[in-house]
Amino acid sequence: MSKKILAIYYTQSGQMAGIIDSFTEPMATSGASVEKVQIHPETNYDFPWTGSRFFSVMPDCVLGNPRPLQPYTLKEEKYDLVVLAYQPWFLSPSIPSSTLLQDPKFKAIIKDTPVVTISAGRNMWLNAFDKIKKLLADAGANHVGNVALVDRHANPISFVTIFYWMLSGKKERYLNVFPKPGVSDDDIERTKVYGATVTQHLDSGNWQGMQQKMVDDGAVMIKYPLMVIEGKARIIFAVWAKIIIKRKNQLPWTTAFKYYLFIALFLGAPVLLILDNILLRPFTGKRIRIKKQHYLLLN
Repeated sequence: MSKKILAIYYTQSGQMAGIIDSFTEPMATSGASVEKVQIHPETNYDFPWTGSRFFSVMPDCVLGNPRPLQPYTLKEEKYDLVVLAYQPWFLSPSIPSSTLLQDPKFKAIIKDTPVVTISAGRNMWLNAFDKIKKLLADAGANHVGNVALVDRHANPISFVTIFYWMLSGKKERYLNVFPKPGVSDDDIERTKVYGATVTQHLDSGNWQGMQQKMVDDGAVMIKYPLMVIEGKARIIFAVWAKIIIKRKNQLPWTTAFKYYLFIALFLGAPVLLILDNILLRPFTGKRIRIKKQHYLLLN
């Protein structure tokens, strides 16, 4: 009997659909039954975004507040593997993705079931990964693997290009000077390698060593400076979200958060990294290694 795989995802731009197609191709080629399901929120998050619309979703996203999804149909009651693909928004899983993981119907599907997660974002995915891990644990899922796809360009450059893409809807070179935004075509194509590794372990029924093999092949990479920035930003984002969610008129507050974000990235982050390199990093090597192993899904 062929293995039954559910690949479920949300996408605005269509990028995640391409990632799912590439990642699951080796599974389908091996003879597995791959069911691809795209979820849709009842309130559509139009793409391209407007600036005000993008920042307006921050509080619900950071606080993990679910918003209704359109009904979705699954062919099976249980699967041999679930592939869950999601995007980080504001250092958290996108609202449709976190809503799905709070849906009793989907929680019943993933209970006691192996789950491989795939994220695709700019470059800061660690806090979103932590929240996904907790939601999976709360549902009783067996989180056996993770792939984290990112824009590999420098942090300030990808910040500019991702906003150009989000506000224009064009995945192209901004001003014909900046690189293309998002996950590169080569990295999307390379997910076939990770999919082949997952297929081998699915066939054997033994998940041990799979994540290490995918990490060795480049499925997840940890950049220490981004780990430092996310560690501080997680707390600050939560404070902003709790303040904004209580306001009747949220627009002035989300506008203030927007300008805070620009200042923090281009002025605050470099200072934070300098201080960390002087005061903390030389003395916390063991703690850093443990955190990296956590985000690599190796402990």
